Order: sequence, then structure tokens, then C-alpha cells
Amino acid sequence: MGGEATPLLQKVPLKRTGNVWTAVAHIITGVIGSGVLSLSWSMAQLGWIAGPLAMLSFAATTLFSAILLCNCYRSPDPEHGPTRNRSYIEAVDMNLGKNNALACGFLLQLTLYGFGIAYTVTSGISMRAIQESNCYHKEGHEATCEYGDASYMLLFGVVQIVLSQLPDFHNIQWLSVVAAIMSFTYALIGLGLGLAKVIGMIVSFLIVEN
Repeated sequence: MGGEATPLLQKVPLKRTGNVWTAVAHIITGVIGSGVLSLSWSMAQLGWIAGPLAMLSFAATTLFSAILLCNCYRSPDPEHGPTRNRSYIEAVDMNLGKNNALACGFLLQLTLYGFGIAYTVTSGISMRAIQESNCYHKEGHEATCEYGDASYMLLFGVVQIVLSQLPDFHNIQWLSVVAAIMSFTYALIGLGLGLAKVIGMIVSFLIVEN
């Protein structure tokens, strides 16, 4: 018997509750992450030529990807639709077919799995570093301040499991605002550390010259 092909994802009507501010918060959160804290170190490793070139290359890649995603949001016409693709997988399914959508879905899940591991390890290392820093401030730099990070990783994992049980977690507007504030905080911390380093170098240079 003939009939239309079954789409990879059955589209269930969803209530659209987002606005311009939540969209801006999502964009800021997606562009500025905790990795910005290591940006100064990465620049120092690459140097003044390769560092800016690498940043410009990443920025161009991000811009190109964003343009592609915007053009794939509606199909077949990127502006007038009429079909709205609500996720990356739906856009791939619509434009490249079911097999490519399955392959991209697998890669996306693999990437999310890697992100989960990376953030869990990073959180444990960060909390251990804070504890060691407090120890050095109290006991002095000659003190033996060594702590493990396995307990912090387990604690972070438990928090993730608890938060993942919240219903409609992806639709909580205040979460986007908090994430955007944290992203700005990351950027300001990185900017402050960079300025402190530059000011310290200038002061040292002036002292040597005098």
C-alpha cells in the first residue's frame, strides 16, 4: 500500500513562550562559556600572531554556522517556510534525509556525553583549587594543601541528576538569565585577569627602566 513516508521525528505542537530577551540570553550563554577563562592562556601559547588569527577563524566559523542554522529554521524557504524546524535534527532530516539525521543525532549525543564528562571533571578540579587556595591563605604557601577531587565530581553528578528531574527544565526562563549572567561573569573574570597581567608587566618594565 502506498502512502507518505513517516518523518524521523513526530512533531508535537508546543507552546511558544520565548521572547527576544530569552533568545538573547540563550545566544550569550551559547557564545560565552567557561572556556573563556582559559582564553588568555591559549593566546599566550599561540602568540600574538597565531592567537588572534585562531580567534578570527573560530569567530568566522561560528558566524557561518549561525547563518546556516538560521537559513535552515524554516523549510523549504528560509524566510516564509511554511515548515518550522524546531531542532537541529529536524533541520538535517528535512534537508539531508533520515540517514544523515540519524548520524548527526548520534554525533550530537556523543558530543553531549563528552561535554558532561568534561564539565564534571572541570567542576571537581575547580572546587579542589578553591579549597587549596583557601588552605594556602590560612596556612601559608609552605603548607601541604593537597585534596582529592573525586568527591566533588560525585557531588556535581548528584546535583546534575537532581536538576534533570525538574519538569520542563529547558523552558525555565530564569535559567537562561542566570546562565547569561554567569557567562558575563566568566568574561569579566578573564578580562580582569588579563588587565592585571598587562598592568603588572607595565609596572615591572617601568621599575626596571627607572
